[in-house]
Amino acid sequence: MADATFEEGREAPLNLGALEVEDLAVLSSLAQDAVFPVSEMSWRAKERRFALLINRFRWEDQQAAERRGRTYERVQSLLVFDNVTAVSSQGIDRRDKEMILSLLAISFEPGDDGVGEILLTLAGDGAIRLRVEALEARLRDVTRPYAAPSRK
Repeated sequence: MADATFEEGREAPLNLGALEVEDLAVLSSLAQDAVFPVSEMSWRAKERRFALLINRFRWEDQQAAERRGRTYERVQSLLVFDNVTAVSSQGIDRRDKEMILSLLAISFEPGDDGVGEILLTLAGDGAIRLRVEALEARLRDVTRPYAAPSRK
C-alpha cells in the first residue's frame, strides 16, 4: 500500500486536529507563512481557548496550481488551541491594531504529565507562548479560497 499524494486529494476545506506532537507538525506546515492582524487574536481565559483567524497559503494546493497554470490561493482559517492556562508574547504591540503578523512555525515543548507550552514563532522576532494542560489544536478553513494578492 502506497502513501496518499496531494494529487489524490479533493479540493475541500481543511478541518484537522492535533493531539500529538506529530499532528501539530502537520498543522504547522499547513499554517506556515499565514498572516493575520493583531486584532484577530483572541484568548478566552474562562473557556481556556486561544484562537487566531489567519489567512493561510494553501500549501496543499500548490503543486496542482502550478500544473494547471492557475494562481496560488489563500484561505481564511481558524487556528484554535484548547486547554490554555496562560498566554504570553514578545515582539507584539497589541495596541497597534494595524500590525500584521506572519506565522512561521508552531511547536510544542512538553512538560510533566501532558502539560507543556505551545510556541507560535512569528517573523520579525515575535512569538506567542501558550501554556497548556494538554495538547489540543484545530485548523479549520472557514472561507472559500481566494487568489493570493501577490500571485506567489
